[in-house]
Amino acid sequence: MFRLERGVTGFRSGREPELPEVPVRTFRGGCHQAARAAGGAVEHIVEGAYPRNFHSAVIVASKDRLAVLCNVVYPWIAFAGEDTGHLEPKAFVDPPAWSAAFAEIGFVVMSRQVLASPLAAVDTAALAKAEWRQIDSWQPATVGETVFNSWD
Repeated sequence: MFRLERGVTGFRSGREPELPEVPVRTFRGGCHQAARAAGGAVEHIVEGAYPRNFHSAVIVASKDRLAVLCNVVYPWIAFAGEDTGHLEPKAFVDPPAWSAAFAEIGFVVMSRQVLASPLAAVDTAALAKAEWRQIDSWQPATVGETVFNSWD
């Protein structure tokens, strides 16, 4: 069973320890390595900034043009259609073969199946109260909408 870790939503209460961070530089390096593996190129990279809790990039390879998302707290990668402004479950796609380049350097590549799963289907025991308040407010339907969000 997939486990959502404390802080994956990007929220914590003021009394909780600081959340870890995936530096955009690390994500950028992974994107360039994946693009080389795909025989493509990185079109652009956008650093995660409030209220977005994820970095994003567009990688163009052959006829494919995919958005790559990276949670800013955990090195979790997802792939989506190019528009990452408002993610819906149908926006997530299966990882391409070249996504293995991310796994080789320590990222966790999330499957479309996990991203489309309802929260009730994964282990949420580690999520903090502050995160549950946000979940109750925003009502995400899936793991993907929880892990990659723009809540404010």
